[in-house]
Amino acid sequence: MTVRVSGRVVTPAGVLPEGCVEIRDSMITAVAEYPTARTGHWVLPGFVDMHTHGGGGHTFTTGDPAQARGAAEFHLGHGTTSLLASLVSAPFELMRDATAAFAPLVADGVVDGLHFEGPYLSQRRCGAQNPAHLRDASLDELGELIALGDGAVRMVTLAPERPGALAAIEMLTANGVVAAIGHSDAGYEQTLAAVEAGATVATHLFNAMPAVHHREPGPVLALLASPGVICELIADGVHLHDGTLTFATAVAGPDRCALITDAMAAAGMSDGAYELGGQAVTVTDGVARLTDSGAIAGSTLTLDAALRRAVAAGIDIVDAALMVATTPARAIRLSGRGALVPGYRADLVVLDEEFNVVKVMRAGTWVS
Repeated sequence: MTVRVSGRVVTPAGVLPEGCVEIRDSMITAVAEYPTARTGHWVLPGFVDMHTHGGGGHTFTTGDPAQARGAAEFHLGHGTTSLLASLVSAPFELMRDATAAFAPLVADGVVDGLHFEGPYLSQRRCGAQNPAHLRDASLDELGELIALGDGAVRMVTLAPERPGALAAIEMLTANGVVAAIGHSDAGYEQTLAAVEAGATVATHLFNAMPAVHHREPGPVLALLASPGVICELIADGVHLHDGTLTFATAVAGPDRCALITDAMAAAGMSDGAYELGGQAVTVTDGVARLTDSGAIAGSTLTLDAALRRAVAAGIDIVDAALMVATTPARAIRLSGRGALVPGYRADLVVLDEEFNVVKVMRAGTWVS
């Protein structure tokens, strides 16, 4: 059966003002101008969130499969058709158990892999990561997780200045796992050494990193200047000023910038008390902070809101679609995802004129 979705279709090459996406089974078979397609709706590729810890009251961080299904379903309702289940720094036992519990969800397509944000991170730049669990990079731990996951472990964030980190980056890369740099106090040269070792992602650029200084440029400028690195950006107006968002996009380009949520369980929920990695979190006016220190503790963002923020900040809709779908799909090596082109999986989001979600299709099927 062939399905046609019409509207202002956003492709990597530009907008088709009267476009049509043709779908057969689970695949896109054609994308073209269709003169009668005047719905007033936007049609974008399904969003890809490479960094999210939960949402809708559910979390990925405990390794509970039921919680993971709930979080994935919540984000699907906001247009995210592919995502990584991101965990925070934790004891190895929890990392191992979560890998075993989530591997079947990866096989079933509920999530597209695991992202371990930590525990091999900087104490000084730990942000909302639990400092009790931070430690030096361990090849033994990583080797066991990779073998246990059998392809489920897709990305690991670490600080390159920690002992063993460069060897860990080389090991991850050799095993097809994306190595990301984040929660780091590394200098410019240390960061470039990590890129040379194989790191290809900057975890929430600017956040949990030293500020840029003209005599000590630090990791931010090294990552922006590295053509093989894709930079995560949290477009919520809290983690980044809109001017910083547009600056990074202008410097690196939309093909090297990926919008992420870094969302926690409180996304889509009311203000109140929550938990992240064993630490108490208080959400006030939609902003999540550690109750004790006041440090920003992830976000309550969804990718449709991030898209709206980026466009309102002045980023072109074609570039914003790249940043919310095409670029993150490439960053985490999801082939055949993240763009409205023939031969790709039929993941798409229909938005109204204000970029609010109207309906979502995943793998050729409309979702409720």
